[in-house]
Amino acid sequence: MSGSRQNPFEVIPAIDLLGGECVRLSQGRYDQATIYDADPGAVAGRFTATGIRRLHVVDLDGARDGCPANVSAIAAVVTAAGDVPVQLGGGIRTLDSIEAALDLGVDRVILGTVALRDPALVRSAAEQFSGRIAVGIDARDGRVAVEGWMETSDARAVDLARSFEEAGVSALIYTDIARDGMLTGPNLDATAALADVVSIPVIASGGVGSENDVVAAAALATRGVSGVIVGRALYTGAVGLESVLEKVAC
Repeated sequence: MSGSRQNPFEVIPAIDLLGGECVRLSQGRYDQATIYDADPGAVAGRFTATGIRRLHVVDLDGARDGCPANVSAIAAVVTAAGDVPVQLGGGIRTLDSIEAALDLGVDRVILGTVALRDPALVRSAAEQFSGRIAVGIDARDGRVAVEGWMETSDARAVDLARSFEEAGVSALIYTDIARDGMLTGPNLDATAALADVVSIPVIASGGVGSENDVVAAAALATRGVSGVIVGRALYTGAVGLESVLEKVAC
């Protein structure tokens, strides 16, 4: 399917929530959390003021514990984001929790662990909430990791992606866990290879360390890579949001 698609490319800032604060992990390790801001709403306001098209939020407590947490922080982010759509993942594993997230004003819900554990729920949700369900595929050496990345399954990331081809899923968010938070560059080869075999837009995630990484991801738009999530590099200053938006003409 490569070479035939061109999706509007999105640079998507990430806000990861742990204990109500904005943090970043290294390779998904909760014991290596760096706190960047105690006010996630303020962070959202700064990001959205640059003209971004989407904001990515992860409830890390929810991902680890299996049920949504950080509700007040998520609500603050949504309020601060205003008209900018917010996508949310982390611990959302039931139809009730999907609906609760959408009721908070979240535009799109990302389903990760449940996509492997209960794919029928994902298909049902994608039908019920058309255009508002994405699947997060987090991989370690090509295998899907679940339960807040604390467990690696035998399932291949590419097979999981293909299984939702006709489900009405709005996007796939692909994260190479080994790269996440390390600023060493996203695994664009694996991301593009995944995008090649599905028609669902694929968003790259994990490891962006420079503006050149974002530009390289944008160059894959014709292969179905529709965006890139940027986290730690924004907080360290390695990526300037306004600068990189100009570079990729977002």
